[in-house]
Amino acid sequence: MSETYDFLFKFLVIGSAGTGKSCLLHQFIENKFKQDSNHTIGVEFGSRVVNVGGKTVKLQIWDTAGQERFRSVTRSYYRGAAGALLVYDITSRETYNALTNWLTDARTLASPNIVIILCGNKKDLDADREVTFLEASRFAQENETSALTGENVEEGFLKCARTILNKIDSGELDPERMGSGIQYGDASLRQLRQPRGTTTQNKQQCNC
Repeated sequence: MSETYDFLFKFLVIGSAGTGKSCLLHQFIENKFKQDSNHTIGVEFGSRVVNVGGKTVKLQIWDTAGQERFRSVTRSYYRGAAGALLVYDITSRETYNALTNWLTDARTLASPNIVIILCGNKKDLDADREVTFLEASRFAQENETSALTGENVEEGFLKCARTILNKIDSGELDPERMGSGIQYGDASLRQLRQPRGTTTQNKQQCNC
């Protein structure tokens, strides 16, 4: 039996190596902690259907490798992403200092309109914290992202999806735009949003 959903969103999980990106993805998809996690080679993939604001949304999530030697490979996966979790390790200032570079890559290679949630991971190691929540909040405000601690993994993905849905409703994001990272799962939603006098044939189709 095939999955039914209203929208499909392409997501990225980005950030430096060792920040726990794969563990976040595994926690969200499998709802359990990944004990034996090695560095990602290239990219890993996962998906999950969630209910957000009364809509059923399939999140197609690409977990990218954080090592510099894989950057040329992982950058090709940025194209057409609607949202991203930008992850740093609260116990590593080095991963925090690299956030600007990751943010620039996402907005340059994915889309200027990509919705990004800043996620401080490894909250369980709070005693070893090197980056304060105030610093992270300030970074989020200055860079127009939302800050989130690693306490609630699920909320990070859902918050990002909710923001994308709100932007679709307000007209700020157009699912029909090429490379938006959004696809309709329910054909009736496309018909409802289609302006009078146009057909799906003469509108650009999403190709993510």
